[in-house]
Amino acid sequence: MSKTSNTLVAILAGAAVGAVAGILMAPERGEDTRKKIGKGFKTSTDELNKKFDDLKSQVKSALNNNKRNFEATINELVDNAEDKSDDVIAALENKLKDLKKKASETATEVKKQIK
Repeated sequence: MSKTSNTLVAILAGAAVGAVAGILMAPERGEDTRKKIGKGFKTSTDELNKKFDDLKSQVKSALNNNKRNFEATINELVDNAEDKSDDVIAALENKLKDLKKKASETATEVKKQIK
């Protein structure tokens, strides 16, 4: 978790502990105190669930962004590889053309020497 999330969780936990301690020390009937504690826990649980859902959304968003960046990088590498292979093929075709020309010239010279 990020530093901000840890701080937020610590603040919420501290507030919950403080609220429970304050309620337990209050001069009220036990039933009223238990209701307040239950309500406080319900509120804290709801807040923590909301924060967890927010954090989950942020993590999903970050993962989706990283996935898109990774896919873009892979596509770029594939495109570059295709460009390089096209360059290699063109160079090999030129070399083959030169070799055929030299072979033809050599064959012509050999024919002249035989005659």
